[in-house]
Order: sequence, then C-alpha cells, then structure tokens
Amino acid sequence: MVMETMRTERMEQQLEPWECRLLNSHERVRKNDTATLTVVLSHPCIGDIDPGDTEFYSNFKYKYDAQDQSVCFPEQNPAVLRMPSLPHGRLRVGVCVTIKDQQGLRRWFEKREKESLNDIPPETWESLRERLVADVSHSNALHAYSTLSIVAHPFDVHATVSLDSPAIDLTDDAVLGAAIRNRTAAVGFDRYKKFIDCIFCGSDSAGVNTSRLIEKGIKAFTTGCVDQGCNEFAGVDTRLNIYGPYAYGVLKLATQAFLMLESGVVIRDNEDHRPKILFMDKERDRFGDPDLSLHELEDRLKHYLVHYPGVGPVLPYLDRVVSAFIGLHGKEVLPYCDGILQHRLSSPSLIELIWSYWHEEGMLAQTMNAITRRFQNRRSSRHDPLSELAFDPLRPLSNLLWGFIQDEPNRLTGASLAYEYANAYGLIGTNNRHITPADNRSKFIEAFHNLLACAARFFREDADTTVKADGFPLLNALKEVHLILADGLQNQLCDMTWTARSEMLMTQWLLARQEMREFLRGRYMVPYDEPWMGAVDSMKRLQGWTDTSVSYFHDLAVTGERILLSVRWGDWTDIENIEDQAKLWARQWMPEIKKYIYALRTATGVDLSNEITDTRDAALRYLQPSLLLQRRLAEQRSARSGRPPKPLPLAAPRGPSFAELPRPHQARLPIYRKDN
Repeated sequence: MVMETMRTERMEQQLEPWECRLLNSHERVRKNDTATLTVVLSHPCIGDIDPGDTEFYSNFKYKYDAQDQSVCFPEQNPAVLRMPSLPHGRLRVGVCVTIKDQQGLRRWFEKREKESLNDIPPETWESLRERLVADVSHSNALHAYSTLSIVAHPFDVHATVSLDSPAIDLTDDAVLGAAIRNRTAAVGFDRYKKFIDCIFCGSDSAGVNTSRLIEKGIKAFTTGCVDQGCNEFAGVDTRLNIYGPYAYGVLKLATQAFLMLESGVVIRDNEDHRPKILFMDKERDRFGDPDLSLHELEDRLKHYLVHYPGVGPVLPYLDRVVSAFIGLHGKEVLPYCDGILQHRLSSPSLIELIWSYWHEEGMLAQTMNAITRRFQNRRSSRHDPLSELAFDPLRPLSNLLWGFIQDEPNRLTGASLAYEYANAYGLIGTNNRHITPADNRSKFIEAFHNLLACAARFFREDADTTVKADGFPLLNALKEVHLILADGLQNQLCDMTWTARSEMLMTQWLLARQEMREFLRGRYMVPYDEPWMGAVDSMKRLQGWTDTSVSYFHDLAVTGERILLSVRWGDWTDIENIEDQAKLWARQWMPEIKKYIYALRTATGVDLSNEITDTRDAALRYLQPSLLLQRRLAEQRSARSGRPPKPLPLAAPRGPSFAELPRPHQARLPIYRKDN
C-alpha cells in the first residue's frame, strides 16, 4: 500500500511542467558595467540543473528580449553584455527557451539515468525528458523575466566612519552631582535677590501679602500701647517703615531664612516666578540619557541616600562618619543636648567656604569697605579717589549702610576668615599673610591642583577614541582630596561657611543696587553675569588694585564650590569603588573643571591643563594663589611705571610666609578688615 502511494505521488510530480528562472549578476547597473544573465531550469523531482552544466544547457536556444532596442543580449547561456547608455529607471528583460538538439538532450538524460544513485527509477528519467521536450518544443517555450535598475549618474558613496568612547554605566553616586548643582544654583544671587524683593519690595502678589502680614502683626502687637486715634494723620500712608540701623538687621534675618529654606540634599523643580535652578536638558547631556526626568532623578537620589534610624535619609559619607562614633544617640538634637546637631546629618548645607575665599580675592568685601569708609567721611588713603565722588546717589541706602557699619562687631573679621581658610584648604589670603594657624591643610593646593591636572589629562585621552582613558589616577586623586577635606572639617567650618555666605550675599545685594551704579559710574556696556559685578570692577579701576575682572573670580568661586562639594560629600574612601566612578565624575563635572582651569589661568597665569615639562612649572603650579595674584599686580604696576617687577621665587614658600614684592608709591591691596 505504501509503495503504491509513493508511486502515485512520483507520477503526479512527473506530470508537472519544468520551471525556468532568469538570474542577473547585478541589480543596479550603469553605463559600461558588465551585466550577466543566467538561465536556470528546474523540476520538482530533481531540483535545479547546475548552470555550469554546459552539456545540458547547450541543447537549447535562448532569445532575450528587452524593453530598450539598444540592449541586445547574445543568444547564449549565460549571456554577457556591456551596458550602453540608458536613462535612469528600470529595465525588464525576458528570455524564451526552446529546444535545439533533442538527440543531445536524450544522451544527457541517459547518462544521468546510469549515474543516478538515488531511488529514481529509469522510467522517471524518461518521463522527465519527454516532459521537457514538450515544454520547450517550437510550439511551446519556457519563459522567464528579470529586472535591472539603471543608474544614469555615477555612484556617489559617502561613508562616515566614527569611533566613540566606551560607554559607562551610571553608578549610584551619579545623582549626587545633580543635587549639588540644584542646591548651589538655589542659593545663587539671582534667587536671593528675587527672594529679598519678594519679601520687602512687594514686586508681586506674594511680596505684597508678606509686607501686609508683617505690618498687621506689628500693629496687632502694639494695639493699646500707642495712640491710634489721631485724626491729624488721616490720609497719611501708615505702612511699616524701618528707621535707623534696624533695616540691615531685618535684611540679615531674611538672608538667614533664605539659606535655611534652600539647604539639604534635595532636587527641586523650577518655579515660574523665580530664576531656574534645574536645567533638565543639560542634566540629560551629563547623564547621557535623553529621556531623563525629574521623577527619575528623585528616585535615584532616594536610592542613593542611606536611611539612618531616627533621622531619615542621609548621605553615605555622613553615615560612615556617624557610625564610627561610639555611644552617639541616633537622633538630631539642639546644641544644648547630647547627640547629633540638628539638621547637620539629615539636611547639610551644600555650600563651601572656597566660594567666599575667591570672592574676597576678587575684591568684593574690600569694595564694600571702601564705600562704608566714604560713607563715614573717612579717607582710605591720602589720595582716596572716592573723596572726589559725590555721595548723594547713596542717600536712599543710608539706613542699610548705617546698619552695615553698626553691625561690624558681629561680622566675621578678615583674620577669622583667614584662619579658617588655612584650616579648611591651606589657603592664605592676600591681605593676611602673617597669620600663624594652629592647623593647616598644607597639602590641599598640591592635591587639588593635581586632581584638576589629572582630569585635564583624562579629557584629552577620553577625546581620543583610539585610546582607552585610564581612570585610576583620577580615582586616587579624588580619594586624596576627599581625605584632606574631611580632615579640615573638625573646626568651625559649617557655621563659618554659613555666616560668610550670608554676609557676602548681603554685600552683593547692596552693590547690585542702582544707587551704587550711579555712585561709582561704572561701564554699562559690559555684560556681567550678576548685577553687583560692575560696582566691584569700577572700584578696582578707581583704586588701581588689579585689572582682572571679578567675573573670573566669580567663576572660580562657583565652579570651585561645586567641584569640592562633589569630592567632600562623595563616599570616595569606599574600597569597592571602581575607576568607572571616577570617569563618570570627570565627565559629569567637565564644564565646571574646564571653567575653573581657564579662570585660574586668567587670574593667576597658571595653566593646569598643560603637561609639566619643566620642574619650575611644577613649583609654580603649587604656589599659593594669593602669591600669584600679587605677582600679577606687581606686573601690572610695573608696566605702568616702566620698571621690571621683582622675580617670583620658583619654590613654594614654607608655612604662611610670602615673598616680598616691590613697594610701589600706590597703596597696597586693601585689607578685608583690621582687628582692633
């Protein structure tokens, strides 16, 4: 039964016609290209007949037909033709296959019948031959078609080959950078000015409501204590007025509230009526994720922070520090109690004292001191240029300036700040070179500048896609700077940083007033980042201090603060850290690092991005910035007088000592503030 079924299927296959296909060597051809057409015959019983079997295919006639008369293929298989000039488009070519030599075809089948090693019986080969002869007889023929794509113009192949730097997976600590950028932008001057204007000036509905609440509270508190029924003042504006030095006290209180509201390790969104603090397009570029959202950043931050019992989410670095204490209660308390200081663990203020250092070197505080001396009718020198300026434009600020002067005993002195600069960073200010600190981070400048130099070297290697940049030097440099910063956190850094920031914010706000611009008559066409900068540069020109714009010192302050915050609060001592974390840190902070290096070169003349080729360059790189600034000032004054400046020593001075500079006839840089 099975044999009969197989015999029946084979007979049905034998009755099927032969098939013909036309194959082309090129789908797209142009002028003078060689096109080859190959005819292939096949049958379901035996499959395709090899196109190279000339004994089989020589028994047929081939006639090719194309749509264009200029295309004439030879009547053979395969047919080869050099293509003529044709219009752009498609060309359909057909072939007609007929029998030429039946005897030759019979001999081919008989030969295959004898050579056949499969189970095809002899009668099958005879049936296949008869069927093929019938299909290609003169009355019948096998037909096949193929299409050629004609290209009239030459091939213009433009291939772009590019190499990309190897991708780095995001680590858990990457989100800390976004929080630092968000918080440092939140305590910027633009946000602070908007906050003060909103409270006191009534520039919008929120400011009006705040002023009315203050007035209503004071009037309710004084009801029955003052005469409220005097009709002689009817129609007079009874809004709250602040006289005497108390206006500055209210400004000081509002500044403290501003810093308190913006502290903590959080990421907040932008508000419509306040300057932007979250730039999601830039964060997406830093993270390499075009779909990054604020919600995803917040989730990443929650995952990165460690939940401390009784306190809440804290930074892993702070958790490591607090866990090392024995017998410390796991809750935050007031300074009068035994425990962790309130909000120091759960909500640290992301600000750095180096911000105040660079603004002081940029003459921010000295500018305000010169103005207050003029306000008190005191000369700062025998040839004080401010004595020639009329003080009338500053009369609207008289209450605030008077309060600023009266509050001098409560403000930080230049010496106290200088000692803290030395304790935190080993930095010595320009006007406090004779201090003798008990503790000094003498290795900070070398370690920090080495970190920046390693980052610059990494950027060059990372930009070269044929080189795999090494991240371990960066990782080691980060750990070194992190340990130095942690060692300097033993003193009064937190409170000192907070107080110095609030005082300098108030100084910036006073210098940004329109009255200051009218008094100092600055250059209005200079595009400053913040409105207080023009007053500082105008004062520097009047006093002949330095010709380097305060804009560069501001860049050093802002970028330096962000870089050090990322190093201080990152958990860089973890033994499980890998080089990808250092690489990711460098890529995320590349804008700040490059801005800091450029601003430092502009202000001091030291370029940390250059490779060291001379030992003198290495010695110059690790000098105190204040010494380099003094050298710049000496060069500036010598250029005016025509005398060469005294050469700078090539070795960094030991301790707090400084090289003596020539004493010009003009006064030295003003002192921040002398201690009584």
